[in-house]
Amino acid sequence: MIPQITEFAAIDFETANQHRTSVCSVGIVIVKGLEIVDTFYSLIKPLPDFYSYFTTEIHGLTSKDTKYAPSFPAVWQKIAPKLTNLPLIAHNKTFDEGCLKSVFSEYKMNYENPKFYCTCKTSKKLFKDLPNHQLQTVAQYCGHRLDHHHNALEDAMACASIAIHIIKNLPLITPK
Repeated sequence: MIPQITEFAAIDFETANQHRTSVCSVGIVIVKGLEIVDTFYSLIKPLPDFYSYFTTEIHGLTSKDTKYAPSFPAVWQKIAPKLTNLPLIAHNKTFDEGCLKSVFSEYKMNYENPKFYCTCKTSKKLFKDLPNHQLQTVAQYCGHRLDHHHNALEDAMACASIAIHIIKNLPLITPK
């Protein structure tokens, strides 16, 4: 469950292929006082650097998009100061946290093990009547329109909106 927090960062990764290290884009949404105060998006040169047909079909990114993109360590250098002391929230924590841990390991970077929460898991407990708990379904239920699903920033924005909705309404929401 997402606790009653007022500051966090929603994060979303897209990958180029089946390897969790192949992050090819990242979206970050910074929330303070339950208000969105900052966003960040970047393409990333994936490792290994190839795109599967399946992933390109999902997010539309190809090698042409990331040919000159910065490496993950260069992108993370820009992100890290924004995340100081903030817990992270993703809609599928298992995937996004797995990507983060994998890419940190691949580049031999020190992973600080931030607190991670999951809007998908929380929505399954709170919104049992939904037909599914996919990001676009939960976002719509929480009043957020997701027009560009699988764009990392758009997905992080939807995740942040879901988390804000849950936190603001938590006293009113009781699991069935």
